[in-house]
Amino acid sequence: MDQSKPTLFKNRAFVFLFFASLLAIVGFSMFFMTTTWFVISDLGSAGSLGIILIAITVPRILMMAFGGVIADKFKKTTIMFSTSSIQGVLIVAVFLLSNADQLTFTYLLIIGFIFGTLDAFSGPAGSSLIPKLVDKSQIKQANAIIQGLGQIGFVIGPIIAGSVMEFGGVTTGYSVTALIVLGSAFFMFPPFFKEGPVENTVKQTPLKDLIEGFNYVRASRFLVTGILILITLNFFAFGSISIAIPILVETYGGSPINLSYIESALAIGMLVSTAIIGTVKIRRRGLTSMLGLIATLLVAFAFSQIPSLFILTGLAFMLGFSMTFVAIPFFTSAQEDTDPRIMGRVMSIVFLAMNGFDPLAYAGVTLLVARGIDIQLVILTFSLIGLFIAIITFWRGKTFRNYTSEYFQKDDRCM
Repeated sequence: MDQSKPTLFKNRAFVFLFFASLLAIVGFSMFFMTTTWFVISDLGSAGSLGIILIAITVPRILMMAFGGVIADKFKKTTIMFSTSSIQGVLIVAVFLLSNADQLTFTYLLIIGFIFGTLDAFSGPAGSSLIPKLVDKSQIKQANAIIQGLGQIGFVIGPIIAGSVMEFGGVTTGYSVTALIVLGSAFFMFPPFFKEGPVENTVKQTPLKDLIEGFNYVRASRFLVTGILILITLNFFAFGSISIAIPILVETYGGSPINLSYIESALAIGMLVSTAIIGTVKIRRRGLTSMLGLIATLLVAFAFSQIPSLFILTGLAFMLGFSMTFVAIPFFTSAQEDTDPRIMGRVMSIVFLAMNGFDPLAYAGVTLLVARGIDIQLVILTFSLIGLFIAIITFWRGKTFRNYTSEYFQKDDRCM
């Protein structure tokens, strides 16, 4: 490692990015959870919930690739600061409407649509900013910290939202969410970073930029396979289990304390594996991601079969532990090996696979349960489909399975 580079937590820019990213994810998941509860408890319509969740998640997915184009054209810190600031203002508006007892389905639909669209621009910018802030030898550790704890943000966000709503109601939940999102904007204030110049100086239309990004990814078997793995992880395992956990707790006669135990075990599992990945060098990153995916889906399958809340708590730990080994090794290799000029567009596609499909799983599971389908059957179906995809990918994905980063091939201390 370049000794002129500070350690990560002595790197002020990285520390600010860490807090900004964590708060943004916590804020997004709190907004998602608070809105879900408001629609169910106050509007009393499962159908309306599905429409609002789609309004939040689908624009996020559709616009994320274009968000990568923007990330390559403008300074990434400016993009992240602007989107978080606008999102904070939107949630303040929701808080004021709720406080005045004027929050309606239409308002939530419009604000949710804008909120989700903005999130499509901040994610790729943050992902492609990491290589600009840290030394190449620190990229894996930086990803282990930001991406690993970012996944935990999706877990602790609903816990915070549920606790706040328990004692203060939906309106208070929106007020706390607004403060957290505005806090994310504060940490992304561009002068804190002194970001370097934009690498992409090629003058061409946004459409050509977008096509260039897709062609770059399509030409790489490693990237295509890794993206499929991330989609499978987040749709069929993490996303479906995350929204199913509170339903399972209720189904098995549990209480809020049981829910907190399971959510905490999931977060602890992520923390433990994040610490391991941040310190241990992994040579066979492709193989690690594949095996991690299969392990995660096997745990998801067990979730559908075991009616014990005590055992489910242990399974939640295993789920959090295994899924981190799927995402971070691939994510790091993609950052190390991608041309900096096109980094934003590639990271937007990777980020889409990593964070864009779990909210869709939330909406899908919610709609299926609302139609009377048993939650255990939903989880079983999701996990079996995911396992089928994972096994086929393992069998056919020789390039990905045998991948070793060129950077780590030069390091004899690698595993």
